[in-house]
Amino acid sequence: MKIIIALLIFSIIILFHELGHFLLAKANGIRVNEFSLGLGPTIVGFTKGETKYSLKLLPFGGACMMEGEDAESKDDRAFNNKSVWARISVVAAGPVFNFIMAFVFSFILISCIGYDTPQIAGVLEGYAAEDAGMQAGDVIVKMNGKHIHFYREVSAYSMFHSGEDVTVTYLRDGEKYKTTLDPKYDEESGRYLYGFQGGTQNEKGNVFQNIKYSAYEVEYWIYTTIQGLRMMITGGYGINEMSGPVGIVSTIGESYEQSVSVSYFAAFLQMLYICILLSANLGVMNLLPIPALDGGRLVFLIVEAIRGKRVDPDKEGMVHFIGLMLLLALMVIVMFNDIRKLFV
Repeated sequence: MKIIIALLIFSIIILFHELGHFLLAKANGIRVNEFSLGLGPTIVGFTKGETKYSLKLLPFGGACMMEGEDAESKDDRAFNNKSVWARISVVAAGPVFNFIMAFVFSFILISCIGYDTPQIAGVLEGYAAEDAGMQAGDVIVKMNGKHIHFYREVSAYSMFHSGEDVTVTYLRDGEKYKTTLDPKYDEESGRYLYGFQGGTQNEKGNVFQNIKYSAYEVEYWIYTTIQGLRMMITGGYGINEMSGPVGIVSTIGESYEQSVSVSYFAAFLQMLYICILLSANLGVMNLLPIPALDGGRLVFLIVEAIRGKRVDPDKEGMVHFIGLMLLLALMVIVMFNDIRKLFV
């Protein structure tokens, strides 16, 4: 059951991503030859109008295959025969639709359970927060200029900026205060701490507040994804912290089993939470300027828009091919590491 749930989540997220490409292609009059879920040989498919809709053997990935996308075509409705701005809109639509999905799911989740406010429950003795006079009930609104909307953002900022001084802006009885905190290393947890004790305040808002906090929720996951990538580049994270499809399926399965033991409603909420995380993550990853990804294609299109002339298609194709090979190699390494961790 847990594998089915994981594959269903993957399918929904990928399908919505490809739907973005599909709808914008249709809106711009581009011929879509095939719209598929999965990769590899076709299990089942049917043709409606000019487009073939198919389900592939491998349950990871998907595609919106457009006429003239990767090859020359004389068809007026071919992808490469459309204006550069039309092509930019089609390529960008996939990641944008992932952010839209994350926002919709966030709205459902927050409407059900509310959101965690950045109000601290107390301070730890002997740490900077206590020395600065902070106390239970204070609401953190900024950390080094970054706006804070959830208590999770306080924890995330502390993790991604471990050991760094932070200027905290907080509210107490409607008054705004500002102080600078110097973190202290905690031997037991192995982390630098400012001395905040976890927030316990949870609020449920009206429809308009839920819409606003749903946008903040998506912003939070975009921020954590970008910061995670930064730490990978700077060496803060290693290969063991990376997860591919196998690791994600395992994590989803464990989360489902733990939450369903409480109730089916709890399992539903937990799966919503994972969908938000993965959808926002996929949106960010696809916007990275890496060849073969949407972000890599957008780089070439933006260059074309600026110079008014298309980059040599053969050279662009070679760059994307090399990028795809490197991505596949990385995927194999990550998948091997995921499988290894299952038996360690």
